[in-house]
Amino acid sequence: MQQEVGENINYLELISDRLNSFTESQTIAMTVKTRELKAQGINVINLSLGELDFNTPDHVKAAGKKAIDDNYSHYPPVAGYDDLRKAIVQKFKRENNLDFSVEQIVVSTGAKHSIMNVILCLVNANDEVILPVPYWLSYIEMVKFAGGKPVLIPSTIDTDFKITPQQIENAITSRTKIFLFSSPSNPSGSLYNSEELQAFARVFARHKHVMIMSDEIYEHINFIGKHQSIGQFKEIRNQLIIVNGVSKGYAMTGWRIGYIAAPQWLAKACTKLQSQFTSAASSISQMAATGALNGDNSFTNEIREILHKRRDLMIDLLKDVTGFRTNIPQGAFYFFADIKYYFGKSDGKTIINNDKDFCLFLLNDAHVAIVGGSSFGSPDYIRISYATPDYNLIEAVKRIKASLKKLV
Repeated sequence: MQQEVGENINYLELISDRLNSFTESQTIAMTVKTRELKAQGINVINLSLGELDFNTPDHVKAAGKKAIDDNYSHYPPVAGYDDLRKAIVQKFKRENNLDFSVEQIVVSTGAKHSIMNVILCLVNANDEVILPVPYWLSYIEMVKFAGGKPVLIPSTIDTDFKITPQQIENAITSRTKIFLFSSPSNPSGSLYNSEELQAFARVFARHKHVMIMSDEIYEHINFIGKHQSIGQFKEIRNQLIIVNGVSKGYAMTGWRIGYIAAPQWLAKACTKLQSQFTSAASSISQMAATGALNGDNSFTNEIREILHKRRDLMIDLLKDVTGFRTNIPQGAFYFFADIKYYFGKSDGKTIINNDKDFCLFLLNDAHVAIVGGSSFGSPDYIRISYATPDYNLIEAVKRIKASLKKLV
């Protein structure tokens, strides 16, 4: 009897080497485990997500509803509607004093998509991309996907998770294509001031072959004053790519709108690439984003004030947790805590060998979900999100303290 096609085949072996080289997102993995526990009726407090607990403001939702009624249901231009791109240009001028043309703007399906577009357009096999550590977890996987070589510059809590101009200088080679960083930072909440960014710019001005990709998605969640962009320094404008979007500042994560401002040659390349992958971002979401950028910033200011208060609450709560070392984050909505004090300790059943063991212990014992720092290149740390109401934060830290007392 003839064997059926597909019989006795291990279909997992058909998965590409490219995908198998990926590391699973620990934030998503932790969310899956959290949902499994919740499905069992367990009350889990999730401090692992990079998503605000606020809803999209009404005037933005109204812009989306109007777009539906106005029949924005056809293919948009690949780089985005002109109305949205003009709103982005005006935003850069109004908020950052930066001048871009509409032709330099490309709208994509979230800032993550924007970053991936740029990397795929610039990076050849074995080209180098410099990443300060800790980095946002997807950066390194994107570089690997493109065949690039991540070049990591370390930092620690003792340097406020910042790197120096000399470290950048030492990392640059003839194969360096991109320097990719975020300020304010996910996961540390640290940010660079104008003087620090100017020192970076002086380095890059000596290395014109290096493109600078500045991820500014947390721009509006800044607790020390006006956001500072490395784009303000004219000597590097031809090397500059700014990534931003509406997810964080306008509580629009599900709308999936991000964008870049870049040299026109690169914007054209990203548009060409995007035309073959996703085409344009959602027409309805684009019009909602236009409403967000053209509206006032009262909502953004309100959520920043709330998050500032939550940060201060967490500073008070975490200082009483034995073995935690934290800095004072100046933006975003995360703490990046040093927890190596607990490595080697045990509750008699579980030995904490690393950050992943630590996170699983807290999930199973305290029913609090956090993310290990190894996902961000820093295995001695954990990321704690405070994008949740005060009562959850108070209860979560109470549970964490109780569970950690079991580790000796």
